[in-house]
Amino acid sequence: MNYQLAQINIAKAKETLDSLTMKTFVDQLDKVNRDAELSPGFIWRLVDDDSDNAIGINAFDDELIIVNMSVWKDVESLKNYVFGGDHLKAFQNKKSWFNKLSSPSLALWWIPEGHIPTVLEGKEKLQYIETNGASESAFTIAKPFPAPEA
Repeated sequence: MNYQLAQINIAKAKETLDSLTMKTFVDQLDKVNRDAELSPGFIWRLVDDDSDNAIGINAFDDELIIVNMSVWKDVESLKNYVFGGDHLKAFQNKKSWFNKLSSPSLALWWIPEGHIPTVLEGKEKLQYIETNGASESAFTIAKPFPAPEA
């Protein structure tokens, strides 16, 4: 069996997404998402029913928490995208748009090739890291674990 890397990341917006504070973040979403899709190793990303992004998905009780999920070939592919190009510029400006969360905001985990992760699955992985720390079940970019043996 072959495995792919799933990731979920969440962020708590400082204001509603239609606010002036969030405008520059929202305005760059299409470009950043297009760059992801064109990145080597990209496989899939979560989108809502009304747009080409996931900002309309309310996965948490707090409507200011936005969710992003994607699937990648491996950790290196994800890292190359996250820490390069326009995504890196946006990542460096995250304090302008988002408040720090008291719980984990990123989880990575291995999934069987072809599996599309659900938001519930992603939320469970965030909770796992909060409760147990990083392990082969759920981990972070800073502390990755290898894919399971075939």
